[in-house]
Amino acid sequence: MREGEHVRAGEGFVAVHDISPKADVHLLVLPERHVASFHDVAEFPAEEAKRMLEFIAATAREVGLDDYRIVLNVGERAGQTIFHLHWHVLGGRMSGVPA
Repeated sequence: MREGEHVRAGEGFVAVHDISPKADVHLLVLPERHVASFHDVAEFPAEEAKRMLEFIAATAREVGLDDYRIVLNVGERAGQTIFHLHWHVLGGRMSGVPA
C-alpha cells in the first residue's frame, strides 16, 4: 500500500489511502466534484448523497472491513484540515482506541 494510492473509484467518488494513517486501514472517500465541507452537503441532490453513502459502505466491504469507524471532521475547530469534503474510513487497530 502506498499512501494517497487510489483504492476504488466510480460513480463520482474516489477512495484513497490516507497519507497519515491512524489505523491499520485508513481510507479517505471524496466526491470528485468540489464541495468544501459537510456544511455544504445540501449541494448534493438526494440521489447523489445516497450514492456517496453506498460508495463508502461498498469500499469498506471491498477492502475486507466488517467492523470499522467512519469519521467526518466538519470545520477547522473540529479538526478539518483539508477543505474538500471527505470521509475517513478506519478499520483494524486504531491510534488512541483501546483494543
